[in-house]
Amino acid sequence: MKNTLWSRDYILLTVATVFGSVGWIAGDFALSFLVFDETGSTLASALVLSVQFIPRFFVPLFAAPILDRFHRKPFLVGGDFINGIMYTLAGFYLLNHPFSYGGYLLFSLLLACLGCFDSLAYNSIYPNVIPKGMEQKGYAVSAMLYPFLTVIMTPLAAVLMDWIKVEGILILQGGMSFVAALVESQMKVHEEDHLAGKKFSFSLWKEDLVEGIKYVKNEQGLFQIFLYTSVSNGVAQGCSPLLIAFFRATKGFTVGMYAFFSVAEFLGRMFGGILNYRVKIPEKKLFGFCFGVYNFYAIMDMVLLWISYPLMLVNRAICGFLGVNSATWREAAVQKYIPDRMRARVNAFQEILFFGMSSVLTLVIGILGDYVDYRICMSVGAGATILVCVLTIWRKRKEVKAVYEYTSV
Repeated sequence: MKNTLWSRDYILLTVATVFGSVGWIAGDFALSFLVFDETGSTLASALVLSVQFIPRFFVPLFAAPILDRFHRKPFLVGGDFINGIMYTLAGFYLLNHPFSYGGYLLFSLLLACLGCFDSLAYNSIYPNVIPKGMEQKGYAVSAMLYPFLTVIMTPLAAVLMDWIKVEGILILQGGMSFVAALVESQMKVHEEDHLAGKKFSFSLWKEDLVEGIKYVKNEQGLFQIFLYTSVSNGVAQGCSPLLIAFFRATKGFTVGMYAFFSVAEFLGRMFGGILNYRVKIPEKKLFGFCFGVYNFYAIMDMVLLWISYPLMLVNRAICGFLGVNSATWREAAVQKYIPDRMRARVNAFQEILFFGMSSVLTLVIGILGDYVDYRICMSVGAGATILVCVLTIWRKRKEVKAVYEYTSV
């Protein structure tokens, strides 16, 4: 029988992801306008985002050892079900009560905590529903799904806001989460029992957490990949406000022109995802491809604001194409390499490192942008990622290659 990616569990999880993502994109769009419309303050909106970031430091540390000991499916299904309840109740509350900023801050904090749990459970169970040898295809589909849904749902959410208002969108999002939970509950994914007859306790949780930290420390290939990608992602996030400021403040450029960047990147990502789905890159070649892509991507960022606008769009399309390819190769290799019993803890470490580095670099680049030309700032940031790539990926290439070239037994 021909080996195929589209197993029963993979189809169910993909369908559930579509329902969950559609609801989240629409709900997040509506809520982002709700806060500003009700408060008239950009600071109030920023504070909501800041509150949502807090759990990313603490919840993964608490949740990961639990998810590595117990089956992940109940957490995944339960998370979407609770999510559905919260959004549905929030929608009906707004239908009958005035907006409360303090209440919304608490609501956002609870949702962020739940989201951390849900994200860890999803990332830990996802590799288990991909048939062996289909990892690259599986993550190619995953990489294309969210950008594709975002392009469709963002304008549709704007229409829905005028039609059924924010309250209706939240109730709709709650319904989507219920459907996602129902679909996920039908999965029959095999999960190992990692309790091994032990009773879960605080001492066992602490022991597992320490074991996870030691594992990442000893696995230098994984650690160097995490370190480089956290820096590159942090620089990319830090440079995003610079791009907006450049198009806003530079003569001959407009915010509308900046908006087309998203279209160009989306097209590049879609073509890249289709290529990844159709063409499998041998494990032996992944390291060379990824190292080349990392550096070429950074070079494209270095020259972005120094070239004409049509070339900028070409630049972003190429970066979208390269970015989805390297991300798919890396994620497939890393998740295949991590033992199932360690996956939640290692992914938690990766999330904390990503968020911490992004927070620091966004602040540093933002301060630099107040004193230095935006183009120079972006070029310096991109140049720094090349240096970090050499000091991590290339310097520890033997260990990094072991991750990319790993073939599960």
